[in-house]
Amino acid sequence: MATSDREFTRRLIQTVLTLTAAIIIVAALWAAREALLLIYISALIAMGFSPLVRVIERPDEFNRFQTFLIRHNLMSRRITLAEAVQNAPSGASSNAVETVLIALSTFIGGVFGIITVLILSFYLLIEANSMFEYMMRFVPAGRRADVAVAARQAVTKVSAWLRAQLVLAGVMGTFAALGLGFMGVPYFYVVALVAAIGETIPIVGPIIGGITAVVIAATVSAKLALVVGAYFLILHQIESNVLVPKIMERRVGVSPVTVMIALLVGGALWGLMGAILAIPTAAILSIIVEDLAASHEIRIQRVR
Repeated sequence: MATSDREFTRRLIQTVLTLTAAIIIVAALWAAREALLLIYISALIAMGFSPLVRVIERPDEFNRFQTFLIRHNLMSRRITLAEAVQNAPSGASSNAVETVLIALSTFIGGVFGIITVLILSFYLLIEANSMFEYMMRFVPAGRRADVAVAARQAVTKVSAWLRAQLVLAGVMGTFAALGLGFMGVPYFYVVALVAAIGETIPIVGPIIGGITAVVIAATVSAKLALVVGAYFLILHQIESNVLVPKIMERRVGVSPVTVMIALLVGGALWGLMGAILAIPTAAILSIIVEDLAASHEIRIQRVR
C-alpha cells in the first residue's frame, strides 16, 4: 500500500512539474511572440532566396557575374565569395549569434526594423547548412532522411511563393500601365509601379494602388476617375479570385481553397502581417502534414 502511495505521489509531482514547465514555455513564447515573428519572417526571406544564393555560390556563376561588373567598370578587381561575405555589413561583430542578439535588441514596440530583418536573413542564408546540421542532431537517425527531404521541399515551396509574388506584381503592374496609359491618365507609369509594389501586400496593397490611380485621374476629370476606379475594381476582382489562387496553385502547389482559407485565417490572427505570411506558412504546413500522413501509413503497413 505504501509503495502504491509513493508511486502515485511521484506521478502526481511529475505531472505537476511537466504542466508547470509547459505553462512557463508557452508564456515565454507568448511574451516573445513579436521577436519570434520577426525571426520567422527573416527565415522565410532566407528560404526564398536560398536557391539564388546556391546559384551565386557556384564559382562559374560568381566569376561570370564579376566579369560583367568589371567589364562595365563597376568593380576594379575580382574577389572571392568568402571575401564578399567577410566584407558584408555585420554590425558590431562577425559572429552570427551575437549579431542576431544585437539585431533583436533593436526591436522596439513591435515595429519591424528593415535592417534587423536583413541582418537576420543574411546570416540565416550564410549559416543555413551549419544550423541545419546542428538541428538534425536532435532528430532520430531513422527520420533524418525524411526530415531533410521535407526541409528541401519547404525551401522550394517558399522560393516558389516569392517568385509567384514577383509574377503577380509584374502582371498587375503591366495591366495597370496598359490600361491607364490607354485612358490617358497622367504619370500612369508611376501609378503602375505603385500597383506592382502594392501587389506584394495582400488586401491593402491593391487598394492603395487603386486609390492612387483614382486620385491622379481625378486631377483630369471626375469621369476619368470613375472609369479608372471601375477598371481597378475589375483588376482587383480578377487578381484576388483568379490570379492569386491559380498562380499559387501552379507555382507553390497550394490549392485555391487552401490559399483563400490561409488568407482569411492569417488575416484574422495577425492582421496584415498574417495575410502576407499566410500562403508560405500554409505551404510549409502542407509539407509537414503530408510527411506525418506518410509516416502514419508506413507504420500501419508495418503493423499489418
